[in-house]
Amino acid sequence: MLSRTADCLYWMARYTERAENTARMLDVNHQTSLLPQPAEFLEQSWKKLLTISKLEDAFMSMYDVINRENVLDFMIYETGNPSSIVSCLFAARENARVIRGKITSEVWETQNTTWLELQRILEARNQADPSRLLEWVKHRCHLFRGVMHGTMLKNEAFYFMNVGTLLERADNTARILETKYEDQVSLKALRSEKKSIEDSAEDADGNFFDFYHWAALLRSVSAFEIYRQIYSDQVTPKQVAQLLIFNKQMPRSLICCVNELIPLISEVKNQQSKEIERLLGKLKASMDYSDIDEVFTQGLEEFIKEFLERINHIADEFSNAYLIPLAVA
Repeated sequence: MLSRTADCLYWMARYTERAENTARMLDVNHQTSLLPQPAEFLEQSWKKLLTISKLEDAFMSMYDVINRENVLDFMIYETGNPSSIVSCLFAARENARVIRGKITSEVWETQNTTWLELQRILEARNQADPSRLLEWVKHRCHLFRGVMHGTMLKNEAFYFMNVGTLLERADNTARILETKYEDQVSLKALRSEKKSIEDSAEDADGNFFDFYHWAALLRSVSAFEIYRQIYSDQVTPKQVAQLLIFNKQMPRSLICCVNELIPLISEVKNQQSKEIERLLGKLKASMDYSDIDEVFTQGLEEFIKEFLERINHIADEFSNAYLIPLAVA
């Protein structure tokens, strides 16, 4: 397979997954922003969404104030933002158009129809309900993956698309977990500063918000019902992290993404893939022989930061081994 063909397949799937995960992050932030909470924390949570995506400078060059309306506009509609939902869906459709001969007509029609429907949504963007729009994005991305799995041969094209999906998913699950955990730590610190002896009612409100905060996080990765099936008790940060990092049956967990990547790399093995297999094997081993208590002893933020560095290094090595170098592209 030509590098350019592999590149288009990989990025078509990766941009589709990125659009879905951007929708997930925005949806959870939008839902939690509707809960009663300090104004300082509300602004900070939207700012952190930009910071974790490394888009704060780009945002500030276009907008004066960080608030819900501006961040949603920037992350959904702004074509100057390469990670916005509109930009991702456009890039996914363009990559699909270039390699139509390597994908089934159903996969192409799904990508093309998503883009055409998005044009109608853009015409009425001022009347669009953010929650409904973000749900539509998630639905269209689910449809793409369902059609891909249901109509394509299990050949190199299929494997490259799956690698792109899993690398993007692992990166985004880690970022969502990191962002919302930091938000929770910030909120608790803010509440403890303002707390007084007679504030028992505020404690009740805080516990109420804690539950909906973590429930919203779980819903952002389609894991709320799964959490209830496994733990069937109070939603706690440690158990949420356990589910999203170490549960091998959870489709969006970090360990599940790593485990599914390993056989895919062996399917597209070449002379340059040995380093990728070595890096993935080391990452899998480090996760297999760790547990959630060790993660929290190390610090969840430190663990996630290290995981992101390692999974993005693997993505870079994969790009160097199989795809068009960024300087050429």
